[in-house]
Amino acid sequence: MAELVIREMKLADIDHVMEVERATFDSPWPMDIFLQEISDNQHAHYYVMEVDNYVVGYAGMWLVIDDAQITNIAVTPEYRGNKLGEKLFLYTIEQAIRLGTKRLSLEVRMSNKVAQRMYRKFGLVPGGVRKNYYTDNQEDAIVMWVNLS
Repeated sequence: MAELVIREMKLADIDHVMEVERATFDSPWPMDIFLQEISDNQHAHYYVMEVDNYVVGYAGMWLVIDDAQITNIAVTPEYRGNKLGEKLFLYTIEQAIRLGTKRLSLEVRMSNKVAQRMYRKFGLVPGGVRKNYYTDNQEDAIVMWVNLS
């Protein structure tokens, strides 16, 4: 049986995270953004998901006072459909709660119905729209949020 581990992201994980990033997004974040998030951003908290010591996903959030903002979450395509995204998202929410967060929000592409359904399972509801949010194709984003307290 495969061993699943979710843990804090380290600088040594960045190359593997970039593989997930490039396999997942049409406009991936550049490596230097991840390096800056891990090294310099006191508000950033990033986690990797490993299956048998191989990074298959990651999630990031910013915590400011008692608000958490999910910055990104991704699972490599060959590991999707196994509820790993849900496990990673739940872990991230649990960390936000552990760190004293009262609210959690995120943006999701208007076209990403799969992600929207998953977020609804965790109680997130639409709270607004950010017009032309995504720079790759000017797609709108739905802002979703949930009270954690």
